[in-house]
Amino acid sequence: MFWMDSVITAIALILGALAFLFWLCFRWIPNDRIGVVEKWWSLAGSVPEGPILALGDEAGYRSDVLRGGLHFGYWRWQYAIHSVPLVTIPESRIGYVFARDGEPLPPAQTLGRIVGCNNFQDARAFLGTPRGGLAGQRGRQRAILREGVYAINPALFTVISDNGVFALRAVLTRAEQAATAQWLEELKSVDGFSPVVVGRRRPEAEVEGADSAADDSIAIVTVHDGPSLPPGEIIAPTVGGDLADADYHNNYQDPEAFLRAGGRRGRQHMPLTDGTSFLNRWFATVEVIPKTVVLIGSVGVVVSYIGRTGADVSGTTFRHGERVAEGERGVWERTLGPGKYAFNTYSGNVVLVPTTNFVLHWVTGRSESHRYDESLKSIDLVTKDAYEPSLPLSVVVHIDYQRAPSVIQRFGDVQRLITQTLDPMLSAYFRDIAHKKTMLELLHDRDKIQAEARVELRDKFHEFDIECVDVLIGKPETGKDSGKIETLLDQLRERQLSVEQLETFERKRVAAEKMRLLAEAQAQASMQTNLTNARVEAQIAEQKGEAELAKARKSAEQMVVMAEAELAQSRRRAEQTVLLAEAASRQQELEGRGESRRVMQVGLGEAAVQLKKIASYGDPRLYALAEVAGALSGSSQPLVPERLFVTGGGEGGGPQSAQGLVGTLLALLVAEKSGFAPATVGSDDPLARFADTLAEQTMDSLAAAGAEEKTAKEA
Repeated sequence: MFWMDSVITAIALILGALAFLFWLCFRWIPNDRIGVVEKWWSLAGSVPEGPILALGDEAGYRSDVLRGGLHFGYWRWQYAIHSVPLVTIPESRIGYVFARDGEPLPPAQTLGRIVGCNNFQDARAFLGTPRGGLAGQRGRQRAILREGVYAINPALFTVISDNGVFALRAVLTRAEQAATAQWLEELKSVDGFSPVVVGRRRPEAEVEGADSAADDSIAIVTVHDGPSLPPGEIIAPTVGGDLADADYHNNYQDPEAFLRAGGRRGRQHMPLTDGTSFLNRWFATVEVIPKTVVLIGSVGVVVSYIGRTGADVSGTTFRHGERVAEGERGVWERTLGPGKYAFNTYSGNVVLVPTTNFVLHWVTGRSESHRYDESLKSIDLVTKDAYEPSLPLSVVVHIDYQRAPSVIQRFGDVQRLITQTLDPMLSAYFRDIAHKKTMLELLHDRDKIQAEARVELRDKFHEFDIECVDVLIGKPETGKDSGKIETLLDQLRERQLSVEQLETFERKRVAAEKMRLLAEAQAQASMQTNLTNARVEAQIAEQKGEAELAKARKSAEQMVVMAEAELAQSRRRAEQTVLLAEAASRQQELEGRGESRRVMQVGLGEAAVQLKKIASYGDPRLYALAEVAGALSGSSQPLVPERLFVTGGGEGGGPQSAQGLVGTLLALLVAEKSGFAPATVGSDDPLARFADTLAEQTMDSLAAAGAEEKTAKEA
């Protein structure tokens, strides 16, 4: 039993010694980790002054790391093995490297150059041994780590990723730890662990058919390493952008090629367009801006801030600045047509100029969508008669696309053209017009003022390389004078109404005249049969009258002879008849006066008829005799007594003297109607004197009646 216990004890001691020897000589590293070797002591001494890692047999951190597995020879009394995880960069992410050893950076250099070191996994190659090639530089590196797993020595390199910092905490000083934490925050703030994606789709673009939702943007690159810009330059020129170029840097993803091509630090002229670029944010940062869009109906005038100084192509007569060719510094002669452009707004400016007609409103509180007229107001006027209206005005303007560069060179932009030139010019023009016109003229002559303004403003606008298409004047607006303005408007309305009434009345008069003519034509047409019959009857009567006239002439000749014979016999009886005739004349005169009053009441029309009736007898005496005969015929006293004693003392004797006064009157009437005057009746004849007296009294009565009628009308 004792022997057995001794054997077991010996075996245990041997196994313990072997286990201790194994523990003392062998090191185990898991496959997902690496081991950083630290040599505590060495007969060769410590690392020489300068390097941090031991490249030989010196004491210190070794440049080589232990990969997963069992390793022999690293005695625990001489070596410390620090087990750290492998560096893992997730997919589509970027890792940044900081080297704690290597050649020092020059004062003008920001990041360490790129050297062939298998993505920082070959520390000896990075430090320039054993091949003796170009060594890496300490500090932040230009090279980046793409997605993958890397066995990087954390004693030499500190890797910063969005999923953590890979470093050997034992070797980091507090300053290095603070700097690492700061770098991590800065990279997160600029999304430095993600590639630069230009033209990234918005979330709504994931919907089928939403291709138009892609961002129309570009990225402006600012490089933080390399030679600085020459004095006077603000933008680094484009280098290495051609694929055929030997130093093609592929959108700044190859910093060394960019620097070899002559790239300068600072904001770059060449932007990044649609696509994905893995950029080292320590080397270059980006700013995403929208693309320059020139819409249809406008052009883009380029004002370049970079380029060589070019020759002036505007001509000697244009004294408002110079225009240059494309690629030169200044206002480009050639404009950008409608489209989208990856234009770097830091290297120049694109001023959009509308080439279609656009309206400018000088109306308070009104503005078009182009916003050029948002600061314009209605024009305040003072008229000749001291009214103070506000004039609303609209002007249609057009800018020729070929003259757009000269407009921009002269004014800077369209907004400045409107506010600093067109606004004061139009305000002064219409104020001058208002000073010369009254308020009523300003309202009434609006179309005339508008036509004159259109012609004059076209000439004025042409001097500024723009075109005035039309001028539209609105109704003047009033404030405190609104009541007075309404009075003027009422006057204008009444004036127009009177004009319309005159036209209406004139048309009614013409219509009435036409209606009268129509009525006459209709009446004549309806009485045409009667008119024809009357004309025929008149012709028959005329023929009968001619026959009777011939017969009457024969009878008159006979009666004249008989009257001459009877005249001498009836003188005494004539005197009696004259007395009776005078009495009848007085009675007729009284009746005539009553008739004259009636004539005065009836009017001058009947007097004219009476005069025509007298004129129809040819001799007023015949008319008087006719009137006397009519009066005697109606007398109650018989003109001829039933029993008449005739003596033979009359002249001529014979039976003709028995006709008496009636026969004499009839003889005179027949003789006058036949055209023969009684030869035996002299001026001393009592009957003739009676006829003359009666005719004169009748004419006097008619004249008195006309005078009374005239007096009555005048009253």
